[in-house]
Amino acid sequence: MLSVEVTEKGYLHLPADLAQRYFPNDALVAMVRDGELWLLPTRGAAAGGLLLKQRNRQGDRSVLIWDVLPPGTLPGWRAAHWDDERGMVRVALRDEGAGLS
Repeated sequence: MLSVEVTEKGYLHLPADLAQRYFPNDALVAMVRDGELWLLPTRGAAAGGLLLKQRNRQGDRSVLIWDVLPPGTLPGWRAAHWDDERGMVRVALRDEGAGLS
C-alpha cells in the first residue's frame, strides 16, 4: 500500500520511491474528485502542472497543494494507490484514509 502525507501548511509529501515510479518528470496535476485527491503525472514542466521539489537526500518530494484541498482537510498520512485504468495516484482524503503510520 502507498501512503502520502498532507501537512498543516498544505504541502503534499511523497516518498522517493512513489515519486520516482509514478512521477518521473517531477510534475503532476492535482484535483479533488469524490473525496479523493487525484494526482496525474505530466511530461515535465513544459506540459504545465505542479512541480515536485526534492525535500531531502533520500529523494522524497514535496508540492504545495493547499489551494486544491477541500476546506477542513486535516493533516496526516493518507492511503494512496495507483489507478491503472486512469493512469493516476488516488489519495483518500476522508477519515478512512487518515491516521496511517
